Amino acid sequence: MAITMTEKAAEHVSRNIMRRGYGVGLRLGVKATGCSGLAYKLEYADSFAPEDVVFECHGVKVLIDPKSLPYIDGTELDFGREGLNEGFRFRNPNVKDECGCGESFRV
Repeated sequence: MAITMTEKAAEHVSRNIMRRGYGVGLRLGVKATGCSGLAYKLEYADSFAPEDVVFECHGVKVLIDPKSLPYIDGTELDFGREGLNEGFRFRNPNVKDECGCGESFRV
């Protein structure tokens, strides 16, 4: 499968990389935390690691470490705004349960 991103998410990432003045894409992974077990981690990537699995969507590269890929394979990354809040949303088909606060998930 693959990691995909909506056009809105890609535009947001592209704008922020341009503002920063450097970067090769967005690094997406998971970490063990929270009440449900896993949480997403996102950061701008300044370089590629040899082990990175790279997907490209709407001209933006998404870099994934191989250990995270089984947990997020098939995920679509979206970006939206609701009232004063804005942020990324993850549509992950592997999620079996989420905590009540929405910060962590279980596969």
